[in-house]
Amino acid sequence: MRRELPRCIGFWGGSAIMVGIIIGSGIFRTPASIADEMGNPGIILLMWLVGGLLSLFGAFTYAELGVMFPRSGGIYVYLYEGLGEVVAFIFGWTFMFLGKPLAAASITMVFSEHLNRLLGVDWDPRYATCAVLILFTAINTAKVQLGAGMAIVFTGLKVLALILIVMLGLGMTASNYTNLAPVPAPKSLLFALAPVLAAVLWTYAGWSAVASCAGEVRDPQRNLPRILVFGTGACIILYLAVNTVYMAIVPLEEMRHVEKTVAPLVMERLVGGAGDTLVTLIVLISTLGATHGSIITGARVTFAQAHDGLLFKSLARVHPTWHTPDVSLWVQALMSCIGVMALGRFERMINGFVFTMWIFYALAAAAVIILRIRRPELPRPYRCWGYPFVPIAFILATAFMTVLSIRENPRDTLIWLGVLAAGVPTYYVWRRFVPKEEAAAAAEIELQPLDTKTVN
Repeated sequence: MRRELPRCIGFWGGSAIMVGIIIGSGIFRTPASIADEMGNPGIILLMWLVGGLLSLFGAFTYAELGVMFPRSGGIYVYLYEGLGEVVAFIFGWTFMFLGKPLAAASITMVFSEHLNRLLGVDWDPRYATCAVLILFTAINTAKVQLGAGMAIVFTGLKVLALILIVMLGLGMTASNYTNLAPVPAPKSLLFALAPVLAAVLWTYAGWSAVASCAGEVRDPQRNLPRILVFGTGACIILYLAVNTVYMAIVPLEEMRHVEKTVAPLVMERLVGGAGDTLVTLIVLISTLGATHGSIITGARVTFAQAHDGLLFKSLARVHPTWHTPDVSLWVQALMSCIGVMALGRFERMINGFVFTMWIFYALAAAAVIILRIRRPELPRPYRCWGYPFVPIAFILATAFMTVLSIRENPRDTLIWLGVLAAGVPTYYVWRRFVPKEEAAAAAEIELQPLDTKTVN
């Protein structure tokens, strides 16, 4: 019998994990790059709304899948059930060896860089990054309740920090609002649309991660759709408000000359000289929370795949005392540290993750349509709102992102496509040594009583 993880994450714990992953470094990095593409604040806010709605479409779609298959693994489980074992294997091994470790490491790297800035030192950020990854892995190994509780704390702090920016911005003088008038655009709307939408969707990325720990969500048929929709909706409102303040305080023409993040300049103008230090603390809190949530969700995919006999069975181990997937967590930490030491830079680590994950986002959404056709008898306590238009719109948006990435950076994206393609022969090699029958037998683990205390 399949050994499941304890269901001890409630609505607020799950929402904190989800929002904590979405609000990472993107809201501080992307506004300046968007200013390089567009000159109309109204259209820019519209793009933030469109990106949020597309993410909300994805949340509606994944909510149906999540309540049908409320198991740990998220996208891996949906691909396995909807598109079959080969596609699920390709996703899972890419996710374990490259995707999630690099995502967690890249977010933590931003933390380490800002820690240097706060302390006025020039330490090698790779070592601090690895130390944080190891610390948070140990915390999540010791107790999932502690992990979810920390997610609530970190997410609460970062949301309060962004709300502080908005509240301070409400006290702006009327002259600030004149900065929201259109200015000459660097390029036409047609050519600016793709890179702006790409930046916005990257900033919303992370909304699907909570599905990876659906097997630990209490009453998933009720809570999982609420978590997905509430978390995404809250981020849409917050992002629209924060970007309005950004553009009102720092005109678009000036924002185009800001290096990387506009938030320090905004806070300096809102609160004076202490603004730079304050926003550095905000970024530290934000990236710590995103790292923490990324570690929680990432190992659950590897855990689920190993349970299905598609990875080494030791990765499906549940710690007898702590009831957490400890081996998967530590393998993820090891791969993250290897990525940090080998690549070293935020941009190099994140590009491959973004490109490959959007492909699998679309495939998982397609699984909703396929399952409706092939397995209509499955119980569906929640049905995707707006079906089939909502999942189709989401699939088309992710396909657009993929084509855009290939057009803008063909050399790197072809390398990542090669990694995905290599998963096909890898699967058949794996199956040669571990036949389906043997894998099924290995997954039959006696179910033991588990701790079911809840973090709301």
